[in-house]
Amino acid sequence: MPRVLSGVQPSGEAHIGNYLGAFRQWVATQHQRESFHCIVDLHALTLEISPEELRRRTTEAAITLLAVGLDPDVATIFVQSHVPEHPRLAWLLECTATMGELRRMTQFKEKGGGLESVRVGLFTYPVLQAADILLYRADLVPVGDDQRQHIELTRDLAIRFNHHYGDVFTVPEAEVPTIAARVMDLQHPERKMSKSVDSPLGTVGIFDDPKDIERKVRRAVTDTDDDVVYDTKNRPGLANLLDLLAASTGGVPSELATRYTRYGDIKRDVAEALIEVLRPVRERAAELAADRGAIERVLAAGAEKAHAVAGVTYAAAAEAIGLLGA
Repeated sequence: MPRVLSGVQPSGEAHIGNYLGAFRQWVATQHQRESFHCIVDLHALTLEISPEELRRRTTEAAITLLAVGLDPDVATIFVQSHVPEHPRLAWLLECTATMGELRRMTQFKEKGGGLESVRVGLFTYPVLQAADILLYRADLVPVGDDQRQHIELTRDLAIRFNHHYGDVFTVPEAEVPTIAARVMDLQHPERKMSKSVDSPLGTVGIFDDPKDIERKVRRAVTDTDDDVVYDTKNRPGLANLLDLLAASTGGVPSELATRYTRYGDIKRDVAEALIEVLRPVRERAAELAADRGAIERVLAAGAEKAHAVAGVTYAAAAEAIGLLGA
């Protein structure tokens, strides 16, 4: 089976874009792949976050992965900082990467904004992300379209390291979902829906109350035209709603558009579809939240399985690069 590595940052509540564009596909394929799902708490340190909030969000991320349907007996679910090889390999790769490569990362340009006070971790975190992937010799990395550049960096570092020091790493491929790969903000359809953006009406959390989902979808930005067409360039708000409806019901956006003449009817059906697709996730999360001991046991077992794989890869990389006693 192909080996897959996916990462989830504990930086806020997961939203419908995460579920439709990633989580649901992970669940559907977990029996056909050897899957590793890493809660990347070290990446969260690039943000302004209190220790208490980081611990809480890390636990919530674990609950989310289990609530959406990942089976810990099949998939390996673990916390990044529980496997020490992640930062250790990141240093070897930082000594393989170049400043020019990291300066070209578009996410750093967007989040750093040219500020001198920006954290160094924000600049180097694509290298840690590469370490996350390469430690498990992953064949595939399911990512959103905005993460392609980081996977290309990972591939470049793996190829360069292998060329200089020997064949240690698997060169991974990015896997971008074709449906709901880029769910947009309901209030700002020109930008991707994000848990890190302050847009409470534009983001539908997977644990939102059904009434809140109805309210957010009802207030979603569309346009002033009367006809219903699927046009991502000129009608992004309407196209986003049709994308959500298609991803929730298994339809095709352009075909769904032909069934409607009023925006209100589309919004009603989108809200109903989202509420229904998220219902079992909300119910399962409530059950999991009541048994924190079970969550801790899942993460401990996952870290043990992850370490068994990561330790072998790191030892091979350390020996290849010349570290004594590796």
